[in-house]
Amino acid sequence: MEGGFHTDLIAALVALGGIAGLASLAIYAIRRAKAARRRQIEGVGAAVPVARSKRPALRPEDVEVGAAVAELPASDESLSTTPTPAPLPAGRPSPASDSPTAPRPLAREAVPSGAIPESAAPAAPPSSKVPGAVLVEKPRGPERPMPARKRDVAALVPGLEPTRSGWVKRLGQLFAGKKELDPTLLDEIEKVLLTADIGVRTSQKLLDELRESLDKKSIKDPAAVWGYLRRRSAEILTMDAPAVDFASAQPFVLLIIGVNGSGKTTTIGKLASKLQSQGKKVLLAAGDTFRAAATEQLEVWGTKVGAPVVRGKEGGDPSSVVFDSVKRARTEAIDVVIADTAGRLHTKKNLMEELQKVRRVAGKAMEGAPHETWLVIDATSGQNAIAQAQEFTKDMSVTGIVLTKLDGTAKGGVILGIADQLRIPVRYIGVGERVDDLREFDAEDFAAALFGETPVGVVDDVS
Repeated sequence: MEGGFHTDLIAALVALGGIAGLASLAIYAIRRAKAARRRQIEGVGAAVPVARSKRPALRPEDVEVGAAVAELPASDESLSTTPTPAPLPAGRPSPASDSPTAPRPLAREAVPSGAIPESAAPAAPPSSKVPGAVLVEKPRGPERPMPARKRDVAALVPGLEPTRSGWVKRLGQLFAGKKELDPTLLDEIEKVLLTADIGVRTSQKLLDELRESLDKKSIKDPAAVWGYLRRRSAEILTMDAPAVDFASAQPFVLLIIGVNGSGKTTTIGKLASKLQSQGKKVLLAAGDTFRAAATEQLEVWGTKVGAPVVRGKEGGDPSSVVFDSVKRARTEAIDVVIADTAGRLHTKKNLMEELQKVRRVAGKAMEGAPHETWLVIDATSGQNAIAQAQEFTKDMSVTGIVLTKLDGTAKGGVILGIADQLRIPVRYIGVGERVDDLREFDAEDFAAALFGETPVGVVDDVS
């Protein structure tokens, strides 16, 4: 009895020990996985993209042979070593030897199916029904240059009407009915520019340059002064910056920043729609985990334009959302990732630290990301918009400006102050509620739509 009891006791202890060992191993594995995930997000052991060697360009003769092999019938005769003839061009007469027993001559030198160059014929997938059959991609022709953008100044006028009927109209009234300008009128021009929220610094700069650039005779000419203001405004808005190339990286990661209420989410949705219409696959990252309903608002846009949305928990870490988005985009061959972010300026220090962490983590998910960082600014905030821009650009590497709600304010002159003081290119402007009202910015078109051709009483007649 005692022997049996001891044997059962020992067996029970051994079983308990085995269970405890398995539990320890499971806990250890889970902890290791969590630690690896944490190190990956924080930058320890970041994934390094593997450089892919470029496949040699295909020759025309390789393509024809590959296409012929791919079209072999699924039968035992497809294993024959007889050279497969290339298809003859349309309209070309068949050769005299076209008979069931005599093979037709190839248009080019015949190449047996087993001798197709490796550079021209990638291996067929295992599931291929035809043994030895290969599919060859035809080489792409030279990329056609993008057509020159058609200027459409008249289309901008309705969206800029509040600004045009505000300070621009008042500026034009100073010139109305005058054959010559009184030099003291420059003080009145300065007052109008200041009420346009252009800013003291930029307004003074325009007036000083106006006095220096125009001689005593020209400065009395209303048309010369008006023309100078229009031309100089276009020069201030013009930046020596290349156009954004969304095809320069895959995925191309775009980070959107700005204060709450500036129109970040709407801008993201409209931009995603534009890119989708160009044939690009877009993924949206709901990185604003702080504001209530921010994720839901972005998901509405994602559903509307057909773009998937990556979201996290409300109040969670926004950098992890961006990290997961970039990783998913690389796996699914997404072309563009647009990441939303929080914008609470009442905790400015915490916000800037959070945005900087998002940038670092995006770079860990993909080297070089984010490729662009755009600051969205609400034009209706006037001079405060310049202050916001200065705060963000102080801590973040901003590469572009998006100015929204120009159709709802007479303070559109703020764009001159931002461009002059920050020297950051304006990428897009919002002049309405429709998707098409998010317009790619052009300095010449903007100045032409804003100022028109003449100042005297017909300032609204822009052609």
